[in-house]
Amino acid sequence: GAVTAIREEQSTPQNFALRQNYPNPFNSQTVIGYQLPQASEIELAVYDLLGQRIATLAQGLQQAGAYSIAWDGRDHTGANAASGVYLYRLSTRDLVMTKKLVLTK
Repeated sequence: GAVTAIREEQSTPQNFALRQNYPNPFNSQTVIGYQLPQASEIELAVYDLLGQRIATLAQGLQQAGAYSIAWDGRDHTGANAASGVYLYRLSTRDLVMTKKLVLTK
């Protein structure tokens, strides 16, 4: 008989979400929302287009639920980040989502 292999597609749980920041573009502050389906070790960080981390907005164990974090456009040293396009990434052990934001000064 024929052997049939069924490959399960990796799907993102419906409750895992990284929302588009608002306002976008922004100049003084933006808000980034995200949702976790279960308690997870998370990291929410902002990167430049070269992949260099600019700022870490959230890190550590968080319970399931919806969150929002404001970012004022400053890097990890407290200096204002330059105008331009940045990526923000939410990652857990199993899931990663990335979106773009625009900073104008």
